[in-house]
Amino acid sequence: MPELTSAPLMLALVALAAYLLGSIPFGIVMAKLFGLGDLRAIGSGNIGATNVLRTGNKLAAFLTLILDAGKGGIAVLAARALVGEDAAQLAGFTAFLGHCFPIFLGFKGGKGVATWLGTLLALFWPLGLAACTTWLAAAALMRISSLAALLAAVLSPLWAYMLGAPSLLVLAVALAALILYRHKANISRILAGDEPRIGKK
Repeated sequence: MPELTSAPLMLALVALAAYLLGSIPFGIVMAKLFGLGDLRAIGSGNIGATNVLRTGNKLAAFLTLILDAGKGGIAVLAARALVGEDAAQLAGFTAFLGHCFPIFLGFKGGKGVATWLGTLLALFWPLGLAACTTWLAAAALMRISSLAALLAAVLSPLWAYMLGAPSLLVLAVALAALILYRHKANISRILAGDEPRIGKK
């Protein structure tokens, strides 16, 4: 963890602002803008880019991916510029919480992978790049998006340590644990051999 140097009230304000930013359900916003219907009634019912892609609209899915990643990245960069490094890590964590448990959707949100990647890229780009590379390599080899995300999340604390960013270890472990929790159903399907593969209709 970074040294806590910012005022508690300032950190509380950063946490609240980042959580509200993270709570914006861009998947649902894109689905409405593109006339795709209620995203929660489509496919898995998830609000993320993967489920938007199931509608067949690649542009809407791409925009959702960028905006969901941007929530974490913008929260981190703004907090770092305005307050400090301790606020940046807190902002990344609470933006991630906002995406997973958004107040605007009754605390029923997405699984957080895009927001997690955006957060890591903004906090320490080599770590974010390592996480993205791990996901891409695992997805290419195993053809299961959720399994690739789980592997990338679990390995992220190791990458943080190896890349010389020990101050990010606690946050990396916390985010990885939350990603595992949010993927409980996926893990069950993976173990049962029922998890859909990338490209499968």
